[in-house]
Amino acid sequence: MKKISTLAAAAAAGLLVLSGCGQSGTPDAPAEEGGGAAGGGEAPEYEVVTDADLSDSDTWQAAKDAGTLKIGVKYDQPGLGNVSAGAEEPEGFDIEISKIVAGQLGFAPDEIEWVETVSANRETFIQQGNVDLVVATYTINDERKQVVDFAGPYYVAGQDLLVAADSDIAGPDDLAGKTVCSVDGSTPAQRIEEEYTDAELQTFDAYSTCVDQLQSGSVDAVTTDDAILRGYAAQYDGEFKVVGDPFSEEPYGIGLPKGDDALRTALNDAIENAEDNGDWTAAFEYTLGDASGVEMPEVDRY
Repeated sequence: MKKISTLAAAAAAGLLVLSGCGQSGTPDAPAEEGGGAAGGGEAPEYEVVTDADLSDSDTWQAAKDAGTLKIGVKYDQPGLGNVSAGAEEPEGFDIEISKIVAGQLGFAPDEIEWVETVSANRETFIQQGNVDLVVATYTINDERKQVVDFAGPYYVAGQDLLVAADSDIAGPDDLAGKTVCSVDGSTPAQRIEEEYTDAELQTFDAYSTCVDQLQSGSVDAVTTDDAILRGYAAQYDGEFKVVGDPFSEEPYGIGLPKGDDALRTALNDAIENAEDNGDWTAAFEYTLGDASGVEMPEVDRY
């Protein structure tokens, strides 16, 4: 059985880096709650490299000595990283990507320790060694690169809005005078604050809280990446809708300790291999739906 760890969800105030989250691949069919697959089918299985050797990576060596690779993931984003009622482990596209790269690093699925990670604490968790990697709708940006490194991207999302099914909000230009909810330390929250100043921004430490606020009528919209919002829309079955007017590009990457070049190279290799051998497509279709017309973004080996 895979291990699930829960660490403190709130981050210290004043973190240096912001967090965040269409796509050269926004799915048409959102993921369903309580199962790995939007389209059904059995869970994919991925190769585990038995002779992996990244002894030049301090992070990898410490994990290998411990026999466990600690990966920070979201627990509240259906289709991407979610723990549903009664589940023994998280489910979603980020989880499948984690299994793919872990296998290429020589770690079997039962050697992964899942660590709950929220947007505001991702850099801190990497820097403090609470996790070895973060695969948590983690947007690559220059600010974050000051303190952590990234492999990828493995997916490109776009910021959008989740609203009530009968809402007349049709895009970000309709947010004047509206209350918009996002999460602490996120790129979507920053964008609303800086670019849509007529909207009232309210933040919490998890998107699930924002969705609860939307359901109660306390906020008018929830904003984050379209893939995340589609997962919530599916979970609540007709109660909400995704506006469908993305207003950003958010390249998702795998966060890792700053300066661990050997590990970053190995992760980039694993992501590219997953495209070549079909694992990326299998992971996408198992969790986010039909991959027709969806292309994995080019890996940035900065």
